[in-house]
Amino acid sequence: MPARKKVYFKTFGCRTNQFDTQVMMSKLSEFELTQQENESDIIVVNSCTVTNGADSSVRNYISSVKRRYPETKVILAGCGSHSKGEALFKDEKVFGVMGHSEKERINEILKKETRFYEIGDLNHIDSTIVEEFIGKSRAFIKIQEGCDFRCSYCIIPSVRGDARSHKEETILEQVQKLAANGFGEFILTGTNVGSYGKDHGTSMAELLKKMSRIRGVRRIRIGSLEPIQIDDAFMELLSEPWMAKHLHIALQHTSDKMLEVMNRRNSYATDLELFHKIAERGYALGTDYIVGHPGEDDKEWKIAMDRVKTLPLTHIHAFSYSKRDNTASAVMKPEIRGNIAKERHRELTEIIKAKNLLFRREHQRDLEVLLENGKEGLYHGFDQYFNRVEVSSSEDLSSNWVLLNQVEVGSNGNRAKL
Repeated sequence: MPARKKVYFKTFGCRTNQFDTQVMMSKLSEFELTQQENESDIIVVNSCTVTNGADSSVRNYISSVKRRYPETKVILAGCGSHSKGEALFKDEKVFGVMGHSEKERINEILKKETRFYEIGDLNHIDSTIVEEFIGKSRAFIKIQEGCDFRCSYCIIPSVRGDARSHKEETILEQVQKLAANGFGEFILTGTNVGSYGKDHGTSMAELLKKMSRIRGVRRIRIGSLEPIQIDDAFMELLSEPWMAKHLHIALQHTSDKMLEVMNRRNSYATDLELFHKIAERGYALGTDYIVGHPGEDDKEWKIAMDRVKTLPLTHIHAFSYSKRDNTASAVMKPEIRGNIAKERHRELTEIIKAKNLLFRREHQRDLEVLLENGKEGLYHGFDQYFNRVEVSSSEDLSSNWVLLNQVEVGSNGNRAKL
């Protein structure tokens, strides 16, 4: 019997993509999975296309692989297959292109001997139960797909489709099997997580309560939520011991003018009230923030930063605006020069870094940390507030939970010794 061909997965982008890669890995029954790129016969590139820069990263990686391993077949998957797949296929940069809906056909797809372009559709919902997360101590659970928002800067709805929820029974079965396999922390992910359930007559709060009753579930984290998706039923769960004490709530900006330009559904006044209510419950709070979007003049930037200082933020995912083809923002004027956006990015991140340091100084005790794999006696993990902690120990603490009653608070993170 001939040796099975080896497949290597390269994943770009968000947690949703990480989950999608695990779906493909779990279905890979007729090939051998390898963690070594140079051993592979086939490389599946699970791509991100959220910005033009993301497209460039994927394209550069593909070019590099083609140069180093000219005999290896390269298959493009992920969001980039919908936005750039046709061009890459036409230019013979890849052997094949597969859309999101084709993930569960991975064996059939990879057996193809001739070049192929199978983009599928944007209505598909996976039914695969992922029972193991290769190389992870935490489990990502995709609960929905797609987005109904139409923010000016975003291409994702056109490559992921409209919002649609996974079946509750599929999600719960997956959590149950992963918990039985030793996973204790679960991170709910999706394109627009907070929209879960609206098409099934249920809600995020109902799903969380049912997940919490599964034996072995110790902590649940939630991906990025929109402010308008946090309702009274969700707020009632904030005191539950299994809720991670960190929420990531996507604001994108704090200038009402810029929020309107971006076609957002939130406003500073309501965001401020919401954030203070949640912070009063002992939560760390993070957000996404776009810097340098067209129209962000000096006046609006000053207003925005004054408002950022009033928000109880502890974490930030800030990024400079990158023009995305085929979006409303791509043709907006005036554009913000790159050097100005870079300086604004630095200013914003410094403000939040100082807020995070203050928060960590006030929360040094009773930190529950799930450690990831380590080496040379150093382990890293995240506490319930989603702050990274470095733990040194002579014992093997890989994938273990530790309770820390005292940490050394540094400017860039916490440290402890066991």
